[in-house]
Amino acid sequence: MSDSDLSVYEQIGPEAFERLIDGFYRRVATDPVLRPMYPDDELDAAARRLRLFLIQLFGGPATYSDERGHPRLRARHLPFRIDQAARDVWMQHMQAALDEAEIADPARGAMLAYFERAATGMINTYNPD
Repeated sequence: MSDSDLSVYEQIGPEAFERLIDGFYRRVATDPVLRPMYPDDELDAAARRLRLFLIQLFGGPATYSDERGHPRLRARHLPFRIDQAARDVWMQHMQAALDEAEIADPARGAMLAYFERAATGMINTYNPD
């Protein structure tokens, strides 16, 4: 069985998701665009939710849905002002976290493709130029 026959979760394991999310939220914690979207005490809880969501999405245990129900990504993000600039910053931090976590292809490519689609789908505010 080749790596491409395995789920992303099977390819990289739960520790890689830990590294990814730790790296991502370390960047978010000091980012002037994204940090204001989180209440002061919310980063740890947000990190846990994203980690569980990604683990489930990429073939791991369904703990996220067991605890929170359907992901409803767009609905959960509607209260936040997300424009192209916020989407781009989110992607920069996630790509840097992927690099730091040393997630290799084919898992990296699958994850990056999903992140690109999902981040673009969260845009809910348009700034005309």
